[in-house]
Amino acid sequence: RLNTSSSLAWMPGVDEVFKRQESAQFGTGRYALLFKPGTYNGLNAQIGFYTSIMGLGLTPDATHINGDVTVDAGWFNGNATQNFWRSAENLSLSPVNGTNRWAVSQAAPFRRMHVRGNLNLAPNGYGWASGGYIADSRVDGTVQPYSQQQWYTRDSYVGGWLNAVWNMVYSGVEGAPGNTFPDPPYTTLDTTPYSREKPFLYLDGAEYKVFLPALRTNARGTSWGGGTPQGQSLSLSAFYVAKQGDSAATLNAALDRGLHLLLTPGIYHLDRAIEVKRANTVVLGLGYATLVPDGGVTALKTADVDGIRLAGLLVDAGPQNSATLVEVGPSGANTAHSGNPVTVQDVFVRIGGAGAGKATTSMVVNSRHTLVDHTWVWRADHGEGVGWETNRADYGVVVNGADVLATGLFVEHFNKYDVQWNGERGRTIFFQNEKAYDAPSQAAIQNGSIRGYAAYKVADSVNTHEGWGLGSYCYYNVAPSIVQEHGFAAPNKAGVKFHHLLVVSLGGQGQYAHVINSTGSPTSGTSTVPSTVVSFP
Repeated sequence: RLNTSSSLAWMPGVDEVFKRQESAQFGTGRYALLFKPGTYNGLNAQIGFYTSIMGLGLTPDATHINGDVTVDAGWFNGNATQNFWRSAENLSLSPVNGTNRWAVSQAAPFRRMHVRGNLNLAPNGYGWASGGYIADSRVDGTVQPYSQQQWYTRDSYVGGWLNAVWNMVYSGVEGAPGNTFPDPPYTTLDTTPYSREKPFLYLDGAEYKVFLPALRTNARGTSWGGGTPQGQSLSLSAFYVAKQGDSAATLNAALDRGLHLLLTPGIYHLDRAIEVKRANTVVLGLGYATLVPDGGVTALKTADVDGIRLAGLLVDAGPQNSATLVEVGPSGANTAHSGNPVTVQDVFVRIGGAGAGKATTSMVVNSRHTLVDHTWVWRADHGEGVGWETNRADYGVVVNGADVLATGLFVEHFNKYDVQWNGERGRTIFFQNEKAYDAPSQAAIQNGSIRGYAAYKVADSVNTHEGWGLGSYCYYNVAPSIVQEHGFAAPNKAGVKFHHLLVVSLGGQGQYAHVINSTGSPTSGTSTVPSTVVSFP
């Protein structure tokens, strides 16, 4: 839906979208609510599943809402742990009561937003929540997490931060709390090593364009606070504007003609991979545009070239096993891309939940210097087509390329390693994980002589790696007697460093023996209290 004026005459449409999407966790609706620059009064836009609300200005302040953009959890009895797949981007808000509520969990980015007040990240009633991600945003008031278990905030400004539960991580955030993990569990980096904000659609006069923000090194604060953001614009005429029903052949033909792709909201069935071969190509999805690989194919592949940008996509595994779902660079890729990396932003992967799905490895990163900025790679633990073998998926994210940076890595429930990192000089800022709930027995997860596969495994051959603010949780509700040896596994080398690690047993359903390798105290009993390691080795 695209508004044609700044009046409220059309606003019941926003309410209608919410009515359809409030509880449609595995539904087929996909929506982008796009607001032209201007001021809108008296709006409370409630945002449900597969809905993105976006401003069409060059900066957030160009599109201002005197009102709220709200996510709450009334549909799920006040529990926000399943408030997935929705986003708010490129808007400024003046909340009616001074505080905007954004009670979300995974795959729900809050990007390029300006809140002229406070931001509450918890549902009404302070029920559970398992978020989340903020980037390139300014919150003039205080961010109020309350019940949020974990959160990552990047390259932003906050007027204050109220509290922490298990794992709050900041990089390049003006106003962030000090570095005090584990009590309170704040992990704070002054800057982000490098970042490049997500491409976005905007209006330049009467013409639609896509803005490509510039690469920033040692970034701190928003990219737009100084006025006109740095970067370049592409005319919409440089894009093939795809619609549901377009085939992989059609999309690839457009790419081969030198066009970029803008995928409008919908579900795209693919009988072959979308292949991105040309440097600096943009593939941008709106409204959780969803790629479904049929017949066991890979959904998306890139060549080993500079500057490809993949953003705003949900990849949903099909019923026939795919060896991979997303491949960033071909096997053996080794070209350096430090000045113009591939960026993978708000690209989410799901195996099962909406129906039967299988994939051996969900996302493989082969290209050097790739920037993975906010992903949720999820083997479903509920919904349709869910079971230890039903939605089998051994590996979540496998990183083979060197010099890869992950900022905001959420990977959950895989049958073996959730993250396997084979490349040199990798870095991760914030990691959130739950081990697979549905493991049927201790034997089912046995990894040679080791009890269970680590959530995050750095290969023994790696000499240099670093991570900040990483957490793994277990909830072995099918076989609560399972003991998981550790959440993290890495070679004990001077160049392999971790800062601020935690493991948590949720209600005593399974336990961890250690945090990383044989270091760190075991979790114990039914108390959901983290076991922490401040630094390793």
